[in-house]
Amino acid sequence: MLAFRLLLSTVVVGVYTVPVVVDDGVGALFPTFFGDIAAVHWPGQFNLDFFCFLIFSGTWIAWRHRFSAGGIALGIGGVFLGAPYLGIYLLVQASRVGDAAAVLLLGPERAAAPREG
Repeated sequence: MLAFRLLLSTVVVGVYTVPVVVDDGVGALFPTFFGDIAAVHWPGQFNLDFFCFLIFSGTWIAWRHRFSAGGIALGIGGVFLGAPYLGIYLLVQASRVGDAAAVLLLGPERAAAPREG
């Protein structure tokens, strides 16, 4: 069921994005996004909140991969490609680790390491 929900959210965001890109173009993304933040109104508050989520998402992905070159590249994808990217990333990683939630969250090396304390 989790896989279905992640896939559904990825499809919904992807489908929504197509007419926005057709009508507004990709070039309008950053000026609109950061312009709303600079205006200090509710749309900007939402954008700033969402941007923080994207930074957390990308940082977690890179951290999970121990900030390797590949992990940093995957993390950058998380920042710039948002929920569809994170959904696909989680689906792929979850299929690799099965029911091992600790491995999914921490990565294989950290999950296998002995715990201190």
